[in-house]
Formats: sequence, C-alpha cells, structure tokens
Amino acid sequence: MTRAPGAARRARLLLLPPYLWLLVFFCLPCLIAFKISLAEQLIAQPPYGPLIDFGDAGRMQIRATLEHYRFLLADDLYWRALLGSVRIAGVSALLCLLLGYPMAYAITRAPRVWRLPLLMAVVLPFWTSFLLRVYAWMGLLGRDGLVNQLLQWSGLSDTPLVLLRTEAAVYLGIVYAYLPFMVLPLYANLEKHDRSLLAAAADLGATPLRAFLTVTLPLSLPGISAGLALVFIPALGEFVIPDLLGGPDTLMLGKVLWDEFFGNRAWPLAAAVATAMLLLVAAAVAVRACVERMLRPS
Repeated sequence: MTRAPGAARRARLLLLPPYLWLLVFFCLPCLIAFKISLAEQLIAQPPYGPLIDFGDAGRMQIRATLEHYRFLLADDLYWRALLGSVRIAGVSALLCLLLGYPMAYAITRAPRVWRLPLLMAVVLPFWTSFLLRVYAWMGLLGRDGLVNQLLQWSGLSDTPLVLLRTEAAVYLGIVYAYLPFMVLPLYANLEKHDRSLLAAAADLGATPLRAFLTVTLPLSLPGISAGLALVFIPALGEFVIPDLLGGPDTLMLGKVLWDEFFGNRAWPLAAAVATAMLLLVAAAVAVRACVERMLRPS
C-alpha cells in the first residue's frame, strides 16, 4: 500500500524540528570549532584571527592554517592524552559491562512487581547533580574519608591509603557515573528474549551455562553493543571526573582541552583538539554501526 502524498509531507514536517535542532545545536557549533581551529593564534580578544582578510587594499586573503593540527600530530602530550582517553574509556566500558550485565539479567529474572523499583534504583543517582556525586566520592576516598576509616577500623591498613588523585579513582568514578547507561539498554534487550528458547535448549540437553552462552549471550549482543557505545563515547571526553578524582598523571583529552582553552587561552589549538575528539567519537560510532550490521541477522 502506497502512502498518500499528504501523509508523506506531514511525515517530513514531523522530522523537520529534530533536524533543525541538530543543525543549530550540533552542526553549527562543530563548524564554528573547526573554523577556529584553522585560524591563526593572536594575543587579542578573541585570541584568534579571521580566516578571510580583505586588507587595506580590499584584496581578499585566506589566512587558514593547518599548523595547529600539525602541532597535535607532532607533540607527544596529545598522543598520550589520546591513548589515555581511549584506554580509560575502554576499560571503564568493559568494567561497566561486567557489572551491568548481571544487574540487568537479575532485573529481568526478578518478579514483575519488583522490576520497576529495581530500575528506579538504577536511575536514582540521576536525580542528583553529577558534580555533587563526584564531590561525594572525593569525600569518601580522601585521606580521612569513610573508606580509609573503614580500612583502619577493620585492621586491613595501619595508615591511610592514597585513594584519591589516582587512576583507580578515575575508573571508580566513571564506572559509578555511567553504569546506568550500560544497565538500561541491556535490560531493554534481555527483557524481550523468548524464554521458551532456554526451555528448548534444556530439552535438548544443554546445561544452564551452555544455554546462556549459546542462546542468551548471542541474542543480547545488540544490547551489549549499545551499552558499550553509551559508556565509551561520553567517557572518552570526560573532564570532571579526571580533574577531581585523577592525579596529574591522568591525561585525557577533555582535561587537555580545558587547559588549552581556559589556561593557555590557545583557542585555535583547543578547537583542533575538540575537532580531533569529535573525529574519534565519529570513528567509535562508525565501528559500532559496522558491528551492529555484522550482528544483524540476514
């Protein structure tokens, strides 16, 4: 059955607001950042020059430069920040998967009357400020924090341990902050599974572990892919957690971007870092799309 021209026109009009939203609040800021990354660094306000200069004689001159991108490729600091961001975001996503999969699986196997309260418990941290939650971890992991007090009270440690300003604290903060982004897509996927498939596998002689590995786990791969993307992509550009919980050796692109923009006032270089980060996120999204296409049944 073909769709009437009026219905197709109304469908396009319904899609217009989200497209306009993406254009104004995503595409235009990205283009502005890319434009600034091509400008020359100046000691002025704003601290970058125009891309097109007409000069005194009225002749148009293009002053775009790729010097900031060449500097990014040549400086070891940005490569270490890039690799550090990928490593921390990747390990955090895997830790969220190891913790979030059993949680989502347990929620789907709980009685129906308990599923909504359990999901509410998962998203409950979102009801408070993200910054306040990170500050709470600073108090817990501090030298005189609750964690060190419990360790000394139990006799596991004689002196306070250095828990804050470490890379382990960064992992803890990211996993705590982004764990719901792993649990929710996994729950949405696992809740749709047909449990009769597990019964059929048991009738054929499969043990519960083998039934899980051959039935449940393959069917949940789209949810795993979505959860990994939802954790990895925002963690890649995280700034607040590395800045508050991490030490000086914790290098991530978000922290480097902040330092270049506000500390050094190197706006073109900071814009180049932001553009490189955006390309990295786009590559992660493209990889996820390719994985989903491979996992999609033909």
